[in-house]
Amino acid sequence: MKLATIKNTNRDGQLVVVSKDLSHAVLVPDIAKTLQQALDQWQQCNPLLEAVYLKLNQGQLKNTLPFQEQSLCSPLPRAYQWADGSAYVNHVELVRKSRGAELPENFWHDPLMYQGGSDTFLGPHENIPLVNENWGLDFEAEVAVITTDVPLGISSKMAEQAICLLMLVNDVSLRNLVPNELAKGFGFFQSKPSSAFSPVAVTPDELQSAWDGKKLHLPLITQLNGKLFGCPNAGMDMTFDFPTLIAHAAKTRKLSAGSIIGSGTVSNRDRSKGSSCIAEKRMLETLEIGSPSTPFMKPGDHIHIEMLDAKNQTIFGAISQTVIAIKENEKHVNTL
Repeated sequence: MKLATIKNTNRDGQLVVVSKDLSHAVLVPDIAKTLQQALDQWQQCNPLLEAVYLKLNQGQLKNTLPFQEQSLCSPLPRAYQWADGSAYVNHVELVRKSRGAELPENFWHDPLMYQGGSDTFLGPHENIPLVNENWGLDFEAEVAVITTDVPLGISSKMAEQAICLLMLVNDVSLRNLVPNELAKGFGFFQSKPSSAFSPVAVTPDELQSAWDGKKLHLPLITQLNGKLFGCPNAGMDMTFDFPTLIAHAAKTRKLSAGSIIGSGTVSNRDRSKGSSCIAEKRMLETLEIGSPSTPFMKPGDHIHIEMLDAKNQTIFGAISQTVIAIKENEKHVNTL
């Protein structure tokens, strides 16, 4: 099943069920007005939404809408929880190696995770605002899951059952603000502005054999300014799978339905697959030639993130965003 949220006067948008080929959608206000409402009652809403999805794909529904990605919010325009892991430890190892630092042994056994801002997600085709080019704007192509209610102290084995939807993510980062924030010993804040998610969220069964209950085994394709930047396989070299990340997040607290857990930047040891963020490519350049040559993003740059199935068809739709400059006197303007 594929679900999306169209923009309306409600800041949480309106839930729609989307056809498998992403050509049509249908409103389902009699089941749930928003995706969060459906997640709050997932056990009851899921089978009802699945029935609509089946009829939609069979052409049995009349009141359908043309599916237009440009008219969408992220599936959850805002969320109770957005916790992003760093599941690809080889990526972290590379970051530290580039500055001559050793990777602590516990990084291979204890996941890294930060709690991001979740009140103002960007839409999948919404521009990325940038106030200052010196902040080092970067994209991070990732996979994420949405959970149902997760009990405190859940095991990774049981956490697998809490995964109800998957999405793609552009975890926007301001790299040059990171060092000063981390030096304070209190984590990210200003260096992690609003993220964007794929046009649709899909149930695990939609992914068929590519989803093994823990990892998504397909290439994540990133294009920067129309050129292939990377296509690493999201299921390879993932040290911590999604149930492990969920269990880590729920070690000391329960998670509410609609919590989003991210994989962190998808990265393979096979460097021929490219990278899922500029920072990693700059690290590789530093290790190879002594200094980075790939610049961070600037106004006018365009990022496209997508994943295709075995038949070369898009699964989640595309995150397709352009960077725009925000002048100092425009910062107070609400750009939502």
